[in-house]
Amino acid sequence: MSTAELTAQGAELPPDLVQTFIDMAHHEHHARGASIEALRLVQERFGWISDAHLAHTARILGMSQADLDGIATYFNLLFRKPVGKKVIMLCDSVSCYIMGQEQTRERLCKKLGVKMGETTPDGEFTLLPIVCLGHCDHAPAMLIGKDLYGPVRPEDIDAIIDEAREKTQ
Repeated sequence: MSTAELTAQGAELPPDLVQTFIDMAHHEHHARGASIEALRLVQERFGWISDAHLAHTARILGMSQADLDGIATYFNLLFRKPVGKKVIMLCDSVSCYIMGQEQTRERLCKKLGVKMGETTPDGEFTLLPIVCLGHCDHAPAMLIGKDLYGPVRPEDIDAIIDEAREKTQ
């Protein structure tokens, strides 16, 4: 299918992304080989991967929507629901838990005024658990956007969140 045909089907992806996905698929042995990068680019552009974007991407790559959704939901850094401008991933592995993650989580939730899995009312932050950040020697660990922190103690939270807010302004 051409870029015009795929865009004309009522999907929301802009023509430049459609063409990028077509080009990526042509460079793979199987078009689905481009699926993770395509989903990452959708998320980079729109902040998350909507059903409409997923369906359009699946058509471009010649995949079923269910198959592509299986890939999207497997990776915990691909978001299938809207998230804040910054996503905070708080590690909840055994190492982090033993080193005080629970107290850090409580302070973080209080500072942001949200529970795990929620987004702040201003849309600035979404707080999510993650199984492991691979930063066990600096537990408890936390990732905000691309910035890795650890060890994070409850008394560190205010400064870390204030710094993250400044970076988005």
